[in-house]
Amino acid sequence: MKFGCHLSIGDGYLGAAKKAFKMGAAAFQYFPKNPRSLSIKDFNQDDAALCKTFCEENNILSVSHTPYPTSITPHDVKKREQVIRSLLNDLEITEACGSIGAVVHFGKHLKNKTLIESYQLMIEVLNDVLSKWDGQAKILLENNAGVPGTIGTTLEELVQIRKLCDYPEKIGFCLDTCHAFSCSLWNGDNWAEVIQKGKDLGYFDELKVIHLNNSKYPSGEGKDRHAPIFQGGYIKEDQFDQLMKTPKLKGIPFILETPKEVVPHEKEIKQLQKIWG
Repeated sequence: MKFGCHLSIGDGYLGAAKKAFKMGAAAFQYFPKNPRSLSIKDFNQDDAALCKTFCEENNILSVSHTPYPTSITPHDVKKREQVIRSLLNDLEITEACGSIGAVVHFGKHLKNKTLIESYQLMIEVLNDVLSKWDGQAKILLENNAGVPGTIGTTLEELVQIRKLCDYPEKIGFCLDTCHAFSCSLWNGDNWAEVIQKGKDLGYFDELKVIHLNNSKYPSGEGKDRHAPIFQGGYIKEDQFDQLMKTPKLKGIPFILETPKEVVPHEKEIKQLQKIWG
């Protein structure tokens, strides 16, 4: 199993990779630039290239996570142009670092648009970005948290958006376990059903990364509050065990986004490795 966590690039991209190695992690996630801005980053190409080489030499997988303001359902033309430029910049950095792809949150249902119009906007924005992108790094659509029925909480939606884009081969998926639990996609006791549905839809063929998070609240409450894997969460170890032992997930990086001030990520990674290897 490839366990890792989200790491800072305060010491550069190579610095983040070296920190992952020092922690004994086999994977890591990073923000390619300021997580609170859509500004374009003129990044250090040499640092990114060294990160890529270090990860290849040490068998470490990485993914980037787009900044918080990134929305593939932008509310106006100006925001849409900012998002497109920013996403292309994120993909360029992600590619230079040798990472699998850039995680992007599924869009929202805009108040001034119908649900169908919101889906259409998502597809248009993804097409605008990917028509200009020729690299290997993919956009990795992440499932949303929310009460059951919230947009972006079903495997069908993610698969259909990918299918309707002009460049489906440039899109993969990121599964967040807390998000799935919050909306009852995975309620802790129906993993076999989730796997079967995912297989039928072809979802797991395109799954590239898992955000491994416990939930501070019960399933179905729609709250996106992460808890440590083994402490204070509603997803139990035996329920995680079903997920970990799924053959379809072999080789996929599991990235912790758990509160490190409660349990340090290095300790949590060692716990995961001890139980699941």
